[in-house]
Amino acid sequence: MKRFCLVGLLLAILASEGYCRPGPHYQGSGILVQRHDYGRNLKESKCGYESCPTPKRDMLNVHLVPHSHDDVGWLKTVDQYYYGSKTNHQRAGVQYILDSVVDALLHNPERKFIYVESAFFFKWWDEQTASRQAEVRDLIEQGRLSFVGGAWSMNDEAAAHYQSLIDQFSWGLRLLNDTFGDCGRPRTGWQIDPFGHSKEQASLFAQMGYDGMFFARLDWRDKNKRLSEKTAEMIWKASTNLDDSELFTSVLYNHYSAPPGFCFDVLCSDEPFIDGAFSAENNVRERVDAFLYFVGNMSTKYRSNNLLITMGDDFNYMDANMNFKNMDKLIKYTNARQQDTRVNVFYSTPTCYLKALHDAQLNWPAKTDDFFPYASDPHAYWTGYFTSRPTSKRYERIGNHFLQVCKQLTALGLSRSDDVTFQDNLTYLREAIGVMQHHDAITGTEKQHVADDYARMIYTALEACGRNTEAALTNLASRCDAVQLHYQSCHQLNISVCEMSETRQTFVVTLYNPLAHVSRQYVRLPINSRYTVNDPEGRKPRSQVVPIPSPVSELKFRKSLAQDELVFLAEEIPPMGYKSFYVTENKDFRTENDEKPNPPDVTSIGNEYLTLGFNDNGYLSTITVEGQFYRLQQDFLFYEGAYGNNEVFENRSSGAYILRPNGTESPIGSKLQITVVRGDLVQEVHQVFNEWVSQVIRVYQGEQHVEFEWLVGPIPIEDGKGKEIVTRYYSDIASKGVFWTDSNGREMIRRVRDHRETWDLELVEPVAGNYYPVTTNIALEDEKLRMAVLNDRAQGGTSLQDGVLELMVHRRLLRDDAFGVGEALNETAYGDGLVARGKHYLLFGPKASKPKTETQQARERFLQNQVLTPPWLFVAHASDLSFDSWTTNFHNTYSALSVSLPPNVNLLTFEPWKGPKNFLIRFEHLLEKGEDPRYSQPVTVDLRKAFASFSIKSIRETTLAGNQWKADSTRLKFFFDPQPAPVGTSVGENAALPPPPPPPPPAANELEITLKPMEIKTFVVETS
Repeated sequence: MKRFCLVGLLLAILASEGYCRPGPHYQGSGILVQRHDYGRNLKESKCGYESCPTPKRDMLNVHLVPHSHDDVGWLKTVDQYYYGSKTNHQRAGVQYILDSVVDALLHNPERKFIYVESAFFFKWWDEQTASRQAEVRDLIEQGRLSFVGGAWSMNDEAAAHYQSLIDQFSWGLRLLNDTFGDCGRPRTGWQIDPFGHSKEQASLFAQMGYDGMFFARLDWRDKNKRLSEKTAEMIWKASTNLDDSELFTSVLYNHYSAPPGFCFDVLCSDEPFIDGAFSAENNVRERVDAFLYFVGNMSTKYRSNNLLITMGDDFNYMDANMNFKNMDKLIKYTNARQQDTRVNVFYSTPTCYLKALHDAQLNWPAKTDDFFPYASDPHAYWTGYFTSRPTSKRYERIGNHFLQVCKQLTALGLSRSDDVTFQDNLTYLREAIGVMQHHDAITGTEKQHVADDYARMIYTALEACGRNTEAALTNLASRCDAVQLHYQSCHQLNISVCEMSETRQTFVVTLYNPLAHVSRQYVRLPINSRYTVNDPEGRKPRSQVVPIPSPVSELKFRKSLAQDELVFLAEEIPPMGYKSFYVTENKDFRTENDEKPNPPDVTSIGNEYLTLGFNDNGYLSTITVEGQFYRLQQDFLFYEGAYGNNEVFENRSSGAYILRPNGTESPIGSKLQITVVRGDLVQEVHQVFNEWVSQVIRVYQGEQHVEFEWLVGPIPIEDGKGKEIVTRYYSDIASKGVFWTDSNGREMIRRVRDHRETWDLELVEPVAGNYYPVTTNIALEDEKLRMAVLNDRAQGGTSLQDGVLELMVHRRLLRDDAFGVGEALNETAYGDGLVARGKHYLLFGPKASKPKTETQQARERFLQNQVLTPPWLFVAHASDLSFDSWTTNFHNTYSALSVSLPPNVNLLTFEPWKGPKNFLIRFEHLLEKGEDPRYSQPVTVDLRKAFASFSIKSIRETTLAGNQWKADSTRLKFFFDPQPAPVGTSVGENAALPPPPPPPPPAANELEITLKPMEIKTFVVETS
């Protein structure tokens, strides 16, 4: 738990590398669920809803839920938490928790325990003996040890992208499924510690077949209001586009902690039960009285005669006997007074509590918006973490990008993709990116040494999966074994560093396109000479030499002599395939635009779609689109972060979690230094605002967006002031206080400045209270125009003035905000403040589309997809290889698809799945309803045409996470109106079945997949 350090006011608010395993779990004989018998008849299993105790109808039923919240990194690294080291940071050891809990459960068959993080569980599981594993299986099949959530980590819901979320759920649930069958499948989500909650997360839970979710954190005013009105449990309508997206949602009463005074853990100091009959210390009556008082108050806040009380906290249960022995007594002595109290206490789980609510057939309120931003007091808006650690957020996005490339190439290019080495490599990256979704990883709210370990983890995993991609490309491209290329990635292109292009006379550039559409890509490589570029047919793509911006070339830690970049346009990159280019040194060769930068008196740049105008001070001032002239300005500013002392709410500091500007914003620069570069491929304006903020504004030929590449840092702190750096985009759009932000990269959510949908808002922090998570897109519009800014990593954003969009790009602060991390967010690298570089992509223009063209919203969706997973660039040394030899000895174009998919369909996932000829495939509709007259319509994909090179033996649809056949999935139904729930939907309908007999070859109509707006469909495809 992130601790509230303002003592006394908390209770008032509340009352109102080692973890990467080799692949034993990858093995499995079937496509989906394989039921492990272990000598037990399937019908004897009593897991899931069948394991639930029966509440008493005429009593108040108290469901005690023993649990431990185990962060996959926060104050300590993943391994430090697992092994229990570094107790100076925190006393916590996950291996001891699981050891101790299993022993305690075996001691008493009435006891139950829930576990969440698959990352920790499977690290522990792999260390157990066969006899201990058999005991654990028994506990799981009896429903005494059960899983909730079940993803690789308990993910953040603000900065995480939906593709990464789906992947990390799929991996965690797959291992549970492979190991324990259907008894390992969680029925409920358990998002108890993330700092706010998104609609998309709830929608994903519904699509994955979950029956409900539980969480703890929501705005303190919202919680007080919900408790007073008995609306803390609701039906969340999580999507405006999808059918069956409703999800029962419950807000926990006492955060996720035990009731005050009833923490029986070794980490706590509350009084145990003392029940010696003749002991002078006997406290049974007062202990039970205190518990009944708590239960009585809680019962006035919820609708049913069932209450869920969490019994646990951060890293509790290292000595589970202490907890369970006292809970046994709590249950015993409370129930002994049932005749008078009518209170029935028992061990339970969130799943069993959910079943009890379902069986009660009550009516529930509806929820349609989300739970952002989260505030824990009037001055603590948890909106700073939307931006904290910007380089870490970008590294995660790069890792996800390469994970999709590695999964595809492993499936396509390795004839034995089930080889344990290749699967280990893929597993390393899957799990590293899964850990990065954790709510103290992607958020940037961990200690610095933990952030460093996360970066190490991603780097190691990228290197491991790089061995897969190199082997796969070698297999796909080489015509003979005697001549081969070694395909490498350039991991420092963000600062214009690539050893291959800077030092080799001849090299090959291979662009792998993970999208299911033909792509084009502007390639940029640092060079120290002049080069000619040839495509596989001997044509020379257009190219241009562009100077590297001086703030980049002069970075102290940049180890490169390159002063220029070679830019060329790679066109017709095949879908789910690659195209290679032969690049060779030619010192006498000059590209058509190999010229010095223009003098800074050039006041406009542009292409066939748009023109940007700049004023005399070097600032962007106008944009011309379709012959119409509009205001468009952009600049950088900073807020001073409140220093504070955290002793009272009003003195809250700005920190890793909290955004709290201390006053108004200040401009960065006034008259800029600018350099203008013009050419037939790209036109750029290089701006220098001051010694620590610079930017390139560029327009590529053929593109309808503007690219802003910003460079911020080291942020100066010599004045003793922390700073929060923002960029603003100004227009004359009459937005009337309304703007839009994406939800984890999917559906757009309408925001209204200074407003909340479900309670009256009184803001004393007008900036922080209007900030929202922006994973991919922030936009505003009026009746005629729309402006959208897409980002390359998660950031915080807002619109504090009509027509103005604001994104926070970097933060450096000097004081901790007292929510547990214990460090100021003062990142350094190479002995100085951290430097961050990133991109924004701006689309501006009329809302209405011309005939036969897409709307701007459709354009945003397509661009967003290209920004997330563009072609991945590989380079290979080829100095001993002539062009003729290259074309003779290599297949230099390749596509796994016979045709491109429709533009509004994305191939979200293509990966090997439990066998060398089986694949997990996901298709998604990219648009929402009403975003485009043509592209928002349902669309059909014919797999026979798209995958003509595959011989499809069978295809079966699964739920979103790939762990349950779609046809077998049913969910509990809760209702808004008085009509009773259908009989027979609560128990037993989701039992695991033996694997079905091999299906017949798919009928023609099974190979035609129709997608509605925002729909994702997941399939297991078996090929021959």
